Amino acid sequence: MTRPDPARRAWLAASLAAVALPFCFAGSAMAQTAIATPGWPAKPLRIIVGFPPGSSPDLTARTFSEPLSQALGQPVIVENKVGAGGNIGADAVAKATDGHTIGLFINGNLTIARLINPQLPYDPRKDLAPLSLIGVSPLVLTAPASQPDVPAGANGRAFLDAARRAGDRWSYGTPGVGTVGHLGTELLKARAGIAPVHVPYPGYPQVATGMLGGQLQMALLPPALALAQERTGKLRLIGVTSAGRSALAPGVASMAEVGVKDFNLEIWNAFAAPAGMAAPVRARLAGVLADIARSPDVRAKLFQQGWQTVGSSPEGLANRIDADTATLGRVIREQGIRAELSPPDGCRPW
Repeated sequence: MTRPDPARRAWLAASLAAVALPFCFAGSAMAQTAIATPGWPAKPLRIIVGFPPGSSPDLTARTFSEPLSQALGQPVIVENKVGAGGNIGADAVAKATDGHTIGLFINGNLTIARLINPQLPYDPRKDLAPLSLIGVSPLVLTAPASQPDVPAGANGRAFLDAARRAGDRWSYGTPGVGTVGHLGTELLKARAGIAPVHVPYPGYPQVATGMLGGQLQMALLPPALALAQERTGKLRLIGVTSAGRSALAPGVASMAEVGVKDFNLEIWNAFAAPAGMAAPVRARLAGVLADIARSPDVRAKLFQQGWQTVGSSPEGLANRIDADTATLGRVIREQGIRAELSPPDGCRPW
């Protein structure tokens, strides 16, 4: 029998402390009153975001700021600490000791950041406590609408057959080394038996431009960008990277439908707190955040931003962190991937 990992057991225990009362997620009013936090909050709450104003993580944090303020009875301030792909902001949250600071993170900050860069100043497992997984989204395998190596009107399976024949003559683009787009495509290469060469770009818009200009033959793009380019007739959509079809791109096949079995890759965002924050405070925040995420108004806003709402418990987020760290960690180890220079202005969230 495999013995439980002591570090994981301790980490999950800390996460479960925030959901010890089973009724704390039952509904908005109950979530706000089920867990007593006398004297807290005593001042405004900060949500630190590691990306610029107007970025996807920033928009999500600001979507939560007003309802969270109403629930807690204190102002909620969104503070942007930009740089290093969100890791500067993550480090600021990990080191916060005021009991009134949390962070809105992308998956890389909570999973693979330390695997990519062992010199990272914070440890996601030791220094941050999961609160709630907020939203998930697949990426979309996208390609130029017309390619010399791909027959006209070819379906997804025929496209991947062409990619196998092309070998390393094809290239794929991503927003940088170690991003989910990079690691996900390397995982796809192994699962689908294809071998395109990686070309990093400053961001997803530049990746799309690279495909339009013929420099790239494929890429994983966020649904909103992929669908916008598909509507112009310039790009084709091969498949979404979620386990099945996605409500964010309902007309696009899953990877399983185009012949790539057991492939599931999503980008996501989540709230986490400093590990040193008092457990009752974390529990109250976790319940309120999950309820806000599942409220009809916020759910609709998140969908418009490109997210399918989850609103998980701390344990649900902890399990997702573990699963994604294991899957993408294997890719990092097998490919020997290490950090490159920090992305400019933190503009590579995925």
